[in-house]
Amino acid sequence: MKSELKIEIDKMKNSILTMFWSRRAQKVKLVVIGRNVSDGLIAKLLIYILLSIVAYLYLQPILYMVSTMLKPLSDLLDPTVRWIPRDITWENITKAYHGLQYPKALLVTSTLAITCSVASVIICSMTGYAMARLPVPFKWLFSGLIILTFLIPPQVIIIPLYVIFSKLGLLNSLFVFLIPALLGQGMKAALFIFIFMQFFKSQPASLEEAAKLDGASTVRLFVGIMLPLARSACLVVFLFSFIWYWNMYYEPSMFLTKGFTPLSIRLGMLEEVLNPTLLGNTRNIVNPITEGTKMAAAFMIILPPIIIFIILQRWFITGIERTGIVE
Repeated sequence: MKSELKIEIDKMKNSILTMFWSRRAQKVKLVVIGRNVSDGLIAKLLIYILLSIVAYLYLQPILYMVSTMLKPLSDLLDPTVRWIPRDITWENITKAYHGLQYPKALLVTSTLAITCSVASVIICSMTGYAMARLPVPFKWLFSGLIILTFLIPPQVIIIPLYVIFSKLGLLNSLFVFLIPALLGQGMKAALFIFIFMQFFKSQPASLEEAAKLDGASTVRLFVGIMLPLARSACLVVFLFSFIWYWNMYYEPSMFLTKGFTPLSIRLGMLEEVLNPTLLGNTRNIVNPITEGTKMAAAFMIILPPIIIFIILQRWFITGIERTGIVE
């Protein structure tokens, strides 16, 4: 009798232990694999590894830039020093500051990028609203022409533009880029028009109907109702336009070579400023003596857009999401 009772007790213990370990195994399985494949620890670990690799690929040039601009000449000439300098120097930053004529060039670049970006937002929003909501005759033709302006490379029309601006006396001035932006032909204007078209098409028609019943004109409807609703799209267009105008090099190298020179042009001329005795095309050579200064100059140029993006990142991402939503 006692042996049977002991056997039953052992069976109960074994069953309890089995249940306990099965529950633990189930919990471990849920943690490691998850209810869905994307919920588990393995999937998250793979995602973090992938994101770390992508982040490293994007941050590596900036890290190399910072490391190089802080190296003295002895570290630049020493092949054993790769990332971490033995001694930190600020001389490269000082030389880049004076070589770029940084305050003047920064003012020129900021003025060019901000004014042209604001003009692009205003004109492209008006054009996008007209193409999306108004009964424009031959709308299909205008849409095709807008796409055509986006497909034509700037190198094809750069010579006629240069001749026109030269005859008008607009070279080496802000108006070279401001006038096309005011006419809806700014940098990537076709893309911005389609962004606004997509946004305004997603708005319900009841807003327009209610405003028209209240006696609102088309201008008042756009300015008072539609444009405030398009703040996210305006922010996206402004940031994209600002970055493109800030970084552009080809067009300023043709139109802005004297006096009104932005940072991109000053960076291309930096090698000649640092070594005035060099002759010929020396802008793209790798000179270890001036490499740290050029990296410092490049970092000083990209720093303002990075700061602006960090500040406006949340609204920028929200705007990207909203411009693609169709209700």
